[in-house]
Amino acid sequence: MAAPSFATDSKEIPDEVKEGELTRVDTKKRGEWTKKIDFFLALCGASIGLGNVWRFPYLCYKHGGGAFLVPYFLSLLIGGIPLLIIEIGLGQFTGQGPVTAWGMISPLFKGIGVAGLVIQALLDMYYAVVMAWGIYYLFWSFRAVLPYSTCDNHWNTPCCFATNAETNATTSSGDYNTTYELTTDTMFNASDECGNESASATVEFWNRKVLQIHLSDGIHDIGAVNWQLLLCLFFAWILIYLCVCKGVKTSGKVVYVTVPLPYILLTILLIRAVTLPNAVDGIVFYLKPNITKLQESQVWLDAGTQIFYSNSLGHGVLVALGSFNARNHNFVRDTLAYAGIGCGTSLFSGFVIFAVLGFMAGEQGKSVAEVASSGPGLGFIAYPEAITQMPISTLWAVLFFITLLLVGIDSQFVCVEGFITTVVDLFPKTLLRGRRREIFTAVVCFVLCMLGIPMVTHGGMYIFQLFDYYAASGFVLLWVAMFEYGVIGWVYGGRRFMSDITEMTGVRWIGPYLLFTWMFASPLFAAIISIFSLVAYEPLKYEDVYTYPWWGYMLGMIMIVSSLINVPIFIFYQFIFKSQGSIKERWTVLTTSRVPAYTCTSSIDEKDINLGKP
Repeated sequence: MAAPSFATDSKEIPDEVKEGELTRVDTKKRGEWTKKIDFFLALCGASIGLGNVWRFPYLCYKHGGGAFLVPYFLSLLIGGIPLLIIEIGLGQFTGQGPVTAWGMISPLFKGIGVAGLVIQALLDMYYAVVMAWGIYYLFWSFRAVLPYSTCDNHWNTPCCFATNAETNATTSSGDYNTTYELTTDTMFNASDECGNESASATVEFWNRKVLQIHLSDGIHDIGAVNWQLLLCLFFAWILIYLCVCKGVKTSGKVVYVTVPLPYILLTILLIRAVTLPNAVDGIVFYLKPNITKLQESQVWLDAGTQIFYSNSLGHGVLVALGSFNARNHNFVRDTLAYAGIGCGTSLFSGFVIFAVLGFMAGEQGKSVAEVASSGPGLGFIAYPEAITQMPISTLWAVLFFITLLLVGIDSQFVCVEGFITTVVDLFPKTLLRGRRREIFTAVVCFVLCMLGIPMVTHGGMYIFQLFDYYAASGFVLLWVAMFEYGVIGWVYGGRRFMSDITEMTGVRWIGPYLLFTWMFASPLFAAIISIFSLVAYEPLKYEDVYTYPWWGYMLGMIMIVSSLINVPIFIFYQFIFKSQGSIKERWTVLTTSRVPAYTCTSSIDEKDINLGKP
């Protein structure tokens, strides 16, 4: 039977098709990708982010180099691709954001979309702070002598030492009224005299100038706002607003610049990095396989959580992006291509990072393991420190931080677009009239910016780490994923959803693989990884030195519960207040799909097409 050709002309679709309390709004009012490539680039922008640049390379070297690729690709096949197709397919099938989409598929599990909405809000609050750091470094990099390459700045201490062997500067510490000559010999003497108190110029710039964390005693004492960093945060949110103000009309065009440009810049950085002395040592260290590492459970845990985190799975953004597709768009092809590009980007970034770290280790006479790190430490300490040791360091610093900014803004504005789309779909009659969507977008950006201000205070890093560790942790995303697998595989029906995908795209060959993963392999995979994450849980510390107070951990747990609790709450609410009859009758009503029928043109009779009607 030939796959039907679905009509995409808005004239053939009623402005509003009501199904119970749900409303399908005309695509002309709601928005649609103008070109197929817009969706694919937005996909890449959503998920090819800082996790690819600074987390994957670190995990790869930490867990056996090339051997880590085994659990990584298995996690992608078992957990990643099946959920990518669920989320993007769900959005395209319903034409709605995550809350209303899950409500259409199965009203009982509408809470899955609400959980994703909470995760999106928490992510948007803190991810923009990373952009603010990048903008701050970028502004400071337009100097002949990079400020984080010397110790002659007012924020430096007598225990500062420059790792750049060419540095021969007079260091004046305004805080300590101390002046001394810093040379290659004396910088190590200063390090010896200060012991554990010594710090490189890049570390002091990060801690004392950017974060100003030395002015705070902990999360209980966040101190004053760093006004320069605050201005960078404002600037970041202005950029985000300009990207999403008109929905996919603007975001679909912005990705033409923000997605390919980082690849060009990363390629330039890679060419420079591999020509540095000792670069090969770093690359070998990065990829040298250690098969024995595969016996450790932590390796599999990190591989699984990295797939979910780096591919933006579990928080509804991909559902929102898919909802702007034409009904008959072949999203399966895009999904598979995107999954390959995402993994390739992670590997590619690792070559850039570890080539530089190999050079840096050789210059300092250390091993690569001693200079390698993950997270912000890699992006804002290790890499800038290596840049200071390169010829024409200003050029490489500007290129690197532009790359970091573009990679960050891709993920951030698409995530904000997902949040706004979700809310707009909940209140279409109100927010899709006139310029109300633009006004609402401005209000959302303003509120999220204000909520991020505590993270640009002196103690803001302590708050940022709580959000980063708990708000969208692997445990949270995995639990949401388990519900998604279960609802599609067993409640709505895996065969039924695969039939919907075939009717939209004409793709059939991937069916057996998807059915097996949705119904068996993927839920089991997510459950096992979740259990491992609970067993391996360790309380958060800042740089293994600062221990959070008990209420700090409680805040983290509240972030986790605030998203996950929505699923059981909505199940209870729907069962008790939104249905009548016996338990079996209520289950039947609440798990019956409410996806409306759509006008279609096909050579076969419309009654033969299963569009999710009960």
